[in-house]
Amino acid sequence: MEPPTGHDQNTDQIAYWNGPSGQRWTDRQQAQDTVLAPVSDILIDRAKAGAGERIVDVGCGCGATTIALAQKVGPAGHVFGIDVSAPMLGRARQRAPNGLPVDFELADATVYPFEPGSADLLVSRFGVMFFAEPALSFANMRRALRPSGRLAFACWREPRDNPWLMVPLQAVYKHAPKPPRPGPDDPGPFSFASEQRVVGILSAAGFTAIKMERCDLSLDIATGRGLEAAVEAATGIGPASRALNGQPPDVIAAATHSIREMLAPFASGPAVPLAASIWIVTARSP
Repeated sequence: MEPPTGHDQNTDQIAYWNGPSGQRWTDRQQAQDTVLAPVSDILIDRAKAGAGERIVDVGCGCGATTIALAQKVGPAGHVFGIDVSAPMLGRARQRAPNGLPVDFELADATVYPFEPGSADLLVSRFGVMFFAEPALSFANMRRALRPSGRLAFACWREPRDNPWLMVPLQAVYKHAPKPPRPGPDDPGPFSFASEQRVVGILSAAGFTAIKMERCDLSLDIATGRGLEAAVEAATGIGPASRALNGQPPDVIAAATHSIREMLAPFASGPAVPLAASIWIVTARSP
């Protein structure tokens, strides 16, 4: 399946999520959904999806939240999952049970021609932090909402509040050079960490009643499978994996050893729980 055509400034992200990185996330779908289940549970609770509602799931990835929301809205409702990643959407389509009221679209939400006023709710689990011009993207997505329609999404808070990602990365930095630090407005997992920035983006896109709730969590990166599974997860996807990309085998081996050493103190039986922190952002369309 060919990558979608999107906004010119989202080209790099579209290429990233349709290349080896997107495939790695697809291959690790089951483990990642297990790790992020606490986030999904909070987001779905705050979204308050009701029977018969129509929902757009932005950056739906492999479909975990899309499927869960479709089970909430029931046969009278509908959930539309949109993502730029062909491999991840392929997995989402495979996973969706027959008869569930879902559809998936390979497209960039910045430019996708949503049917105006067709949705009750926009939802996203970590799918909205990668737009080059987020105010433009959110303005386009807001067109899909009916008057007083709702928005609810999860995004990461500051890196220092997310040891589950930063502990393995700091271990890698003992052996591999640090890449250039992204600018505060550059697309990436932490680009919505600033409460002021998020409120500004959503206000510029026309949303009102904007609220941001801090939620602190513990995420088991081993998914109950022990320390080696945690090391595999840290080197497979995420910031540590990206920092190791292209490094020679001896550097990768040394960094992997350091990751193991730094994660070992967190092990508790078969679990390796580390702290995480997110914003749950909610808002309304006027």
